[in-house]
Amino acid sequence: MERPDDRIASVLRFATELVAWVATPWALSKYSWLLAVLAVVVLIGLPTVFSTPGDKAQVIIPVSGTVTILLVVLQLTAAASAAWLAWPVYAAVLVSLLVAATLVTERQRWQWLLSTDRHTG
Repeated sequence: MERPDDRIASVLRFATELVAWVATPWALSKYSWLLAVLAVVVLIGLPTVFSTPGDKAQVIIPVSGTVTILLVVLQLTAAASAAWLAWPVYAAVLVSLLVAATLVTERQRWQWLLSTDRHTG
């Protein structure tokens, strides 16, 4: 199966990641600055280090498509949850809509990522 054209999905996914990187430490800083820093390290670091071959140009540690999907779900969950905890309702609603749009546009990429699992073992 050929990798789908996911330019729109990539833009929405990156926008959601940016929200997660900002909102999550914002929400956690109320409890612990260390937790806020750790959240940024996890949210940026994990997807940078672990990726599915063929999905990114640079792969540091190759993982299955399922792992890549779980990392995206982590970002989406962090963005939505943290927005509701840290920001006004109107902002949280907008983030939730962004997350929903990202989920819809990610569908073809996720099917491709799952197909890489079937072809590699």
